[in-house]
Amino acid sequence: MQAIIKRMVLTASLLAGFAGAARAQQALTWDEVRARFEANNPVLRAGQIGIDESKANEITAYLRPNPQFTLLTDGTQIVRSHGVWQPFSGTLVTPSLSYLHERAHKRELRLESAQKATDMAVSGEADLERGLLFTLRGAFVSTLQAEAVLHLVEANLKYWDEVLKISRDRFAAGDLAQIDLDRLELQRVQFESDVQTAEVNLRTAKIQLLMLLDDRAPVDQFNVTGLYDYNDQLKPLDEFRQIAMDNRPDLRVAIQSADKARTDHQLAVSNGSIDPTFSGWYTYNSSFSNPNAHQTIGASVSIPLRIFDRNQGEKLRTQLDIDRNDKLLDAARAQVFNDVDSAYAVVNSNLILLRPYKAKYLELATRVRETVRFSYEHGGAALLDFLSAENDYRSVQLNYINLMGAYLLAAGQLNLAVGKEVIQ
Repeated sequence: MQAIIKRMVLTASLLAGFAGAARAQQALTWDEVRARFEANNPVLRAGQIGIDESKANEITAYLRPNPQFTLLTDGTQIVRSHGVWQPFSGTLVTPSLSYLHERAHKRELRLESAQKATDMAVSGEADLERGLLFTLRGAFVSTLQAEAVLHLVEANLKYWDEVLKISRDRFAAGDLAQIDLDRLELQRVQFESDVQTAEVNLRTAKIQLLMLLDDRAPVDQFNVTGLYDYNDQLKPLDEFRQIAMDNRPDLRVAIQSADKARTDHQLAVSNGSIDPTFSGWYTYNSSFSNPNAHQTIGASVSIPLRIFDRNQGEKLRTQLDIDRNDKLLDAARAQVFNDVDSAYAVVNSNLILLRPYKAKYLELATRVRETVRFSYEHGGAALLDFLSAENDYRSVQLNYINLMGAYLLAAGQLNLAVGKEVIQ
């Protein structure tokens, strides 16, 4: 029995290990990361609740005024007639009902203003998502960049270990001086340091990405994958400007704010109109000597005389608010052009720098390193020449990776500027 239990425990342990390995190997694409972000990010979910709150305000805005019910009693006398108590003899009873009638389309204008406030909340949520997606994209790119740097420095360390192995063989054969071997051994410290720094940077980037996803998964079981390259084709600037004018949610908010300001002014004018109150009542008075007057009905209309208060302050304030929102709309349009032009210039600058790296410098650095290494190992080049060639190779490769990361971040900035993913 114990043997069976041990085998079951061992099998479960192996299955758990395989499951853990599968989780560790799982790598999310950008689309998968974005889908998780939109589903789980608490800031976005809170913004959606704000939209629902704004929709609830629409219900409140369109409500009619409540009718008023009043019950009046008067003339109650506690008397005793012929030995019989008649506590309500001669009591006047008057129930009445009144209703405020809103004129000049007040309810409709309140609803329209609330609906436009909801539209602004929706656009504001889209703008919030736009900014958070830029942050998410930056964390995603930083993770890809850190992983690319880690692969590079690990390859450099492996390459240097091969150099050290050959150098030790040369030293054992008497073909290499002790001081040269020591200098080569000391150079390995830099490669080890590069690996440790790259590992820390990768974990830090993953932690930030997990925070944005509101994910508590272990860092070692989380990874992303994506194309770490650039798109050499860049559309003309005017196309990006037009896309931004059509898609920027903050510009849409500015347009909606200007439109809502005009509706609010109409509502302020409407609130300055006269709203009558209609009332009706029924009266029962048994003390009247006229038997036909014991039960009566009546009606009235109450009209406020708006001599002093005609809502002048709100009319003026909302009129000024129209001008203010128009100016803010002009500023928002100018900001859109500024953002697009600046981001476009950075992307184009990075492309200008990336093209010669990919076409020439990467291959040239590799060829120089291998040529100088061959010459050094065969006595045709000095140790300093080999170390210099190795350092140049590392610098060129690392610069290319960092420049690629800068391009992808600039592409994300351009996507942010136009309000849409135009560069993947």
